[in-house]
Amino acid sequence: MKISAVIVLIAANVAVYLIEKWIGGPFMALFALWPLQPYTDGQSYFHFWQIVTYAFLHDPSNLAHIGFNMLALYMFGTEIERYAGPWRLLACYFASVVTAALAQLLVQSLPGAPFDQTVGASGGVFGLLLAFAMMFPHRKVIPLIPPIPMPAWLFATLYAGVELLFGVTGTLSGIAHFAHLGGMIGSALVVLSWRRRARGVR
Repeated sequence: MKISAVIVLIAANVAVYLIEKWIGGPFMALFALWPLQPYTDGQSYFHFWQIVTYAFLHDPSNLAHIGFNMLALYMFGTEIERYAGPWRLLACYFASVVTAALAQLLVQSLPGAPFDQTVGASGGVFGLLLAFAMMFPHRKVIPLIPPIPMPAWLFATLYAGVELLFGVTGTLSGIAHFAHLGGMIGSALVVLSWRRRARGVR
């Protein structure tokens, strides 16, 4: 029996969430994504592994944070895995996680940017959303807000536009809007590379 890569990712996120609830602050300090620059105490909390590990952490006091991320991961990831296979699904997901982290690090290095840790699978999830839209552009999607059916390409485009607007204007501070956009870039690059290989383009 084949094990679903999506289910493995969800199980890993849930397991890490339970560990967070148990260990708390020290675990978050080591595995969340921290800015590159030193904190006010002169110490740098950034470690290279955080560009991946942060995506398995979620706000331990907010069950909706992990809940909505895992729901979206299942909705979009299952279809991508069924169409492209587990290894391509994982390649797309982790490419999105890494590019989301790089985008967040870049934004946090700008003058005046808040010094804070970043956690959550949202970068990878937004990457899967874009990959889903590229693979199934005319598949109907019904968002929670507003609950209006629309083609996947339009849904992904609107979401990207909203994230860009919120990021530029600073609306809904505390949410890594540019990390979400960075995740979309990662998945776009992966899907485009698949298409080039399929056409035999080097």
